[in-house]
Amino acid sequence: MVLLAEDDPAIAEPLSRALHREGYQVRVVADGHEVLDLAADGEVNVLVLDLGLPGMDGLEVCRRLRTSGSEIPVLMLTARTDEVDFVVGLDAGADDYVAKPFRLAELLARIRALLRRRAPETLEVAGVRMDLGARMVTVDGGEIQLANKEFELLRVLLQRAGQVVSRDEILAEVWNDLDAKTSKTSKTLDMHMSWLRRKLGDAGNRSPERRIATVRGVGFRFNAD
Repeated sequence: MVLLAEDDPAIAEPLSRALHREGYQVRVVADGHEVLDLAADGEVNVLVLDLGLPGMDGLEVCRRLRTSGSEIPVLMLTARTDEVDFVVGLDAGADDYVAKPFRLAELLARIRALLRRRAPETLEVAGVRMDLGARMVTVDGGEIQLANKEFELLRVLLQRAGQVVSRDEILAEVWNDLDAKTSKTSKTLDMHMSWLRRKLGDAGNRSPERRIATVRGVGFRFNAD
């Protein structure tokens, strides 16, 4: 579950809807004390924490979580942009931070990055197996060699197998580029996708399009069946 601690409905409501669309269970709270109560029940996988909560601010919430021994990944949201504020947040125990206003693709990418720290070391879908620790990929039992970007691209698709992953999200997570309209970066994505498809197809009996489907105007989907 994603626990979203944000007291501004103009941010909390659209962000909650976006997280639901990504397949996450979401609980929205607007009070620091309630965050601490919910975090203690063991069902929270990641906490998106606004720095400026009423009653008990995000810094104090984060400090108390860490003092209690909680290891819940914390992504802090802040309207403050001074470097010292970011440092204070990290020192309080936050794992990452995003400054407001933020790009949705960036925020989602950072949440996925935090969740990966607790994710299984091995992914296996439709005959493709990834050992993330060993950085080894096998297709239908045979090992294939992937370049770094190809590996990361496949990881993103496998972790969300059966779902459409937008070009924006891929660029944010694999290339740290939040503007999918940049033609150079977008063409780079298409080039790497073509190479990845070829390698997946060469290693098995399926055609590449059966594993990685293009959803025109949106992005790509790794078929789980």
